[in-house]
Amino acid sequence: MQKLRIGELPDDKPVKVTTELPAAVHRDLIAYAEALRRQGGHVVDPIKLIAPMLTRFMATDRGFSKLKREGHVPAAGEGQ
Repeated sequence: MQKLRIGELPDDKPVKVTTELPAAVHRDLIAYAEALRRQGGHVVDPIKLIAPMLTRFMATDRGFSKLKREGHVPAAGEGQ
């Protein structure tokens, strides 16, 4: 079985965000949660996958990382 990129979910103080997702994205979140359950044996709420997926996406986006290094976007915790 393929190793999934999202593993353990961090226990962090959440910030509530309300949004709408396309149905296909929601179905994929459910499928991803099921794959995690099969791989690791623990049940994961599909909605809890959104934050680590976004975190990983932003961490691996070279353009965004460059903007952050150059100071063109606020550092984490600023501007809230």
